[in-house]
Amino acid sequence: MSKEELARFLRDRRGRLRPVDVGLPAAGRRRTPGLRREEVAGLAAMSVDYYARLEQARGPRPSPRILDSLADALRLPPAERRHLFRLADTVPTPPPGPARQVRPYVADLLRRIPEAGAVVTDATYEIIAWNPLAAALLGDLRHEPNLARRRFLRPDLHRSSGAEEFGEIAVARLRGAAARYPGDRRLARLLADLRASREFVHIWDTNPVRTPGHRSKTLDHPTLGPLRVNCDILAVPDDDQQVVFITADPGTHTARLFRTLA
Repeated sequence: MSKEELARFLRDRRGRLRPVDVGLPAAGRRRTPGLRREEVAGLAAMSVDYYARLEQARGPRPSPRILDSLADALRLPPAERRHLFRLADTVPTPPPGPARQVRPYVADLLRRIPEAGAVVTDATYEIIAWNPLAAALLGDLRHEPNLARRRFLRPDLHRSSGAEEFGEIAVARLRGAAARYPGDRRLARLLADLRASREFVHIWDTNPVRTPGHRSKTLDHPTLGPLRVNCDILAVPDDDQQVVFITADPGTHTARLFRTLA
């Protein structure tokens, strides 16, 4: 643990906050910008003396509970929260569950690319946002929005030449999610349901290590027939989400069909 680096980080983040940022009244003039130590200590439910010793690199290693309280008090985004725990040489406490809301700029991205199908999936492969072309390609996303359920429990909704490869990718991601969100009940229910698939159980037991990347496959559309598509992933690491883009090579028959669907 680097006490000096931790102290510097706490002082810097305290100095960036204004009282209005944390719901405190901005009463009177302040000699220096940012919150006072006693204000941060109050927000984090700890003594002023203990917090002051952390900022002066004189305190003991803070516990995960203390670090969580400091991260909340200082309004740290996910990346800075992880950095705070690294400075304290402490494993972060697991979040209660994966983020299931889409940031506005990600949702806007889906609207700006009408000639590509695009969906946003959370850490459990639940599709939480999509554009019209994706709905036209993938079918009823409101009735069954989980890609893992589609792959293992609803093969009628997942018809593509890349099914075997995606099965391993899906299981690898779900194993990671189970480790990161051990207390998430929705994820636990999903995994219990998927165990009705013998294929899922077999892949799970092999402990696959796969990362998504560029893939080309043939999608069997119920009315348009076979469509040769490309799938590419854009990670949204702060929310543990992925944006999946479904595109067609320019000038191909599939590209022309995409324009009619869009």
